[in-house]
Amino acid sequence: MKSFDLKKFIISFLLCQGAGMIGSIFTVSAIPLWYATLEKPALNPPSWVFGPAWLLLYTLMAFSIYFIWEKGLKSSENKFIFYFFMAHLAVNALWSIFFFGMRNPLLALSDIVLMWMMIIVLIFKFYKVKRLSSYLFIPYLLWVTFATYLNYSVWMLNF
Repeated sequence: MKSFDLKKFIISFLLCQGAGMIGSIFTVSAIPLWYATLEKPALNPPSWVFGPAWLLLYTLMAFSIYFIWEKGLKSSENKFIFYFFMAHLAVNALWSIFFFGMRNPLLALSDIVLMWMMIIVLIFKFYKVKRLSSYLFIPYLLWVTFATYLNYSVWMLNF
């Protein structure tokens, strides 16, 4: 059994949390000035829930990609997973830019649907290489499914 590679995990963690930090740059200022004025669906959680939820999800993502990276990136399958994961992180970060930065829930909705599909692909790809990585992505899939409902509802209620 390989030992835990702290350097690879720290890089994985920083990449994932970095996507969240990029998103938060656009989110924090828009919540009181714009988002607070929007009509929201009945199941909309309080704003304080989102920060801890995303912190946990980005941490689970970091472990997921770390486990793949630990298997090595020599195989074309593992390379594809790694780079597809990075592309998915970019799509993830873009959602906050579209929704909060540009105040465009429809564009954000198209982004989150793409993100949801990418998560499904990653779950299946992870499963072939490291099942634990796949399982760690399930909460993320559930949260993004719920976030898609919220995004769609905000768009329908306000635009």
